[in-house]
Amino acid sequence: MKNVLFLALSLSVMGLSAQAQSMKPANAQAKVAGPQIQFEETKYEFGAVKTGDVVEHVFKFKNVGTQPLFISNIGVTCGCTTPEWTREPIMPGKSGTVVAKFNTAGKYGMQNKVLTVESNSVGGNAMVAIIGDVKEAGATMQAMPASAESMVDQNAVDGKQKLKMDDNKIKAKKKS
Repeated sequence: MKNVLFLALSLSVMGLSAQAQSMKPANAQAKVAGPQIQFEETKYEFGAVKTGDVVEHVFKFKNVGTQPLFISNIGVTCGCTTPEWTREPIMPGKSGTVVAKFNTAGKYGMQNKVLTVESNSVGGNAMVAIIGDVKEAGATMQAMPASAESMVDQNAVDGKQKLKMDDNKIKAKKKS
């Protein structure tokens, strides 16, 4: 009788122990078998710049997988965008960078330059983008969010209109 009771108690303790080991905190991420790239941000909005300016941004990433990550190439949407990246293998838990340089010469208006990061990541290729508005070199540059610029009334009197956003007054000038 003691042996049966001891055996039942032992099995209960082992079962609880196994269950406790298999439980993970709710915020714990499962490690991916293989390399996996994870960017801190995938989009950078550079705002308004003059044509001819060069915009540069550094995208930081981390290998959250279990094997070394290799970036083999970065594809761009046009020759105006030049990529640079960490060339050596990125070990699990380590970080690297992708630098995007965008030469705005000959470009006008809203721009969306996508870089396709080709690697051995189990998630496949990753994409990052730089976005902004390129203005004519002689145009008056104003510190105004792109969203506010689209709100300017095209029929404003004397080319001026006041906008109110977040309790701040912004003066916007419309070119005639």
